[in-house]
Amino acid sequence: MRRRRARQEDQEGIDMTPMLDIVFIMLIFFIVTATFVKESGLDVTRPDAETAVKQSRVGILIAIGENNEIFINRRQIDLAAVRANVERLHAENPQGGAVIQADKKAATGVLVEIMDQVRLAGVGAISIAAEEK
Repeated sequence: MRRRRARQEDQEGIDMTPMLDIVFIMLIFFIVTATFVKESGLDVTRPDAETAVKQSRVGILIAIGENNEIFINRRQIDLAAVRANVERLHAENPQGGAVIQADKKAATGVLVEIMDQVRLAGVGAISIAAEEK
């Protein structure tokens, strides 16, 4: 009789294994499908534009500060190193384009040179970030 009660008590518990399997599968699903926000590593005051459109696929984010310093992936780089860095990042994500966040006070010549280097690196889709009015 005691053996029956012991067996019944063991069988009365809820089996958590299927629920844990589902939780882990959902966790893996959310990690794989999540999109991560990229930051340039520099606080940029972007110019205003009435025709600003939000980009969905951003592969490379380049920031130009007010003193014409250039940042890619939170790392300050020289103008001469822009092409090599963009080529490396473009090889990792060929579908993504490049977005340049230029400060209002940044020199236009630096912006044009960076755009030229990005095009020479093989990226055709280049956008300039702006604030919506």
